[in-house]
Amino acid sequence: MDILAEMLSFDFITRALLVGILISLCASLLGASLVLKRYSMIGDGLSHVGYGALAVAAAFNLAPLQVAIPVVIVTAFFLLRISKNSKLNGDALIAIISCSALSVGMIVVSVFEVNIDVNSYMFGSILALQKEDVLLSVISSVTVIVLYVLFYNKIFAVTFDESFSKATGIKTGLYNGLIALLTAVVTVVGMRLMGALLISGLIIFPSLSAMRICKSYRGVTVFSVIISVLCFITGLTVTFYLPVPTGACIVVTNLAAFLICVIIGQIRSHISSVN
Repeated sequence: MDILAEMLSFDFITRALLVGILISLCASLLGASLVLKRYSMIGDGLSHVGYGALAVAAAFNLAPLQVAIPVVIVTAFFLLRISKNSKLNGDALIAIISCSALSVGMIVVSVFEVNIDVNSYMFGSILALQKEDVLLSVISSVTVIVLYVLFYNKIFAVTFDESFSKATGIKTGLYNGLIALLTAVVTVVGMRLMGALLISGLIIFPSLSAMRICKSYRGVTVFSVIISVLCFITGLTVTFYLPVPTGACIVVTNLAAFLICVIIGQIRSHISSVN
């Protein structure tokens, strides 16, 4: 409690803690669906698209996030639609679009005079969040959480068996689009927190860790939220005392949690087999 009180005495830590907890929560909620639908790397791909959009927006003196968010949303829908009607699988499409957008962004940054630090979106700058960033993050995160809770049953259905869901009358295209929309928003907002290179770790690791412990979708969702938030707070606390990058420390903390969950899962499996 003393450590927490000391950290909260700084405004920039308070802002980072608020935004980080909300983004971690949103990312972990969507992670289970994305992993099960084999779209684990979509966060990585969309964040690179976001970086390219931010770079182009900055070069033309436009509001970066106001340009990046709709571009990334359109890209998410494009990936979803094309992957269903193309010989290329989802991962291949993500790789193509990701590399292309990142390369365009890097060229734009090197050629044009950019007024903002676009590279902060590449590696994250959680401790440099401004009030505007906090407001946008809170509004976006609350919207994602509300939509996810309202349509939880439909998201669950299209995640596990899309064909059966479609046969029962569920508009699978609509709810797949909703997943893509929520993922796009979380990715763009999370770039300020973790950076384009690390945001996918916030989406993937908590769900993979929870899958080693829990057997039900609901259990995985709840446990991944707990892991994600705890790992974020732990990583932020470590960087408060040690001179290490915040985003990288949070991902390494998630990696440690994943390894612990793997060991626990192995022990449980061994005990079950013996009994």
